[in-house]
Amino acid sequence: MKVIIALCVLFVGAYCAPVSDDGWTLFKRTYGKQYNSVEEEANRRTVWEANLAKIHNHNLEADLGLHTYTLGMNRFGDMTHEEFKKQMNGFKMSTRTDTSEFDHHTFLAPSNVALPDAVDWRTKGYVTPIKDQGQCGSCWAFSATGSLEGQHFAKTQKLVSLSEQNLVDCSGKFGNLGCDGGLMDQAFEYIKANKGIDTEKSYPYEAVDDTCRFKKQNVGATDT
Repeated sequence: MKVIIALCVLFVGAYCAPVSDDGWTLFKRTYGKQYNSVEEEANRRTVWEANLAKIHNHNLEADLGLHTYTLGMNRFGDMTHEEFKKQMNGFKMSTRTDTSEFDHHTFLAPSNVALPDAVDWRTKGYVTPIKDQGQCGSCWAFSATGSLEGQHFAKTQKLVSLSEQNLVDCSGKFGNLGCDGGLMDQAFEYIKANKGIDTEKSYPYEAVDDTCRFKKQNVGATDT
């Protein structure tokens, strides 16, 4: 009983411990946070404090062996979970009714192949360094480029970072909405019709909707 009471005290203390102004100031300075009014900053600080308490409580539970991972603060710490999902999840489910070309395909696992328990494609050269979509709902574009980068490497043994901004700016006619969301399938359709996608180096990411600046001479991969 004493152990249970002690744990309860620890959890309550972790959640209710006051947060100093220094901690909030450090968060704002670290991530370049600026707010339009005193009221907005007060609201954001309230959200940040709640997220900080959640992190502390989770990590306390992790120390007790209840979780296999720990949490930490990042630049999204002043956003609610719903706000984060709305901003970062730009996946748009297709509204097409004609899906006949996909209806009759079934994956059959090979019967005479010994598969490993796990594969780390990073160590095999298939994966480019970590990218950041920023405050733009372009996750669909990153999903498409990541997939194509790996397939391009499998075919050519050359790892080329491809341009998400190219997809954000240029694939609207295929149903994508730039920073307001899109679909990987439609990104691939654009790349196929366009006969390629530019490299990241030639068409760097901006995290905003802009005019299409695709240049054929800068194509880094194709989709056939």
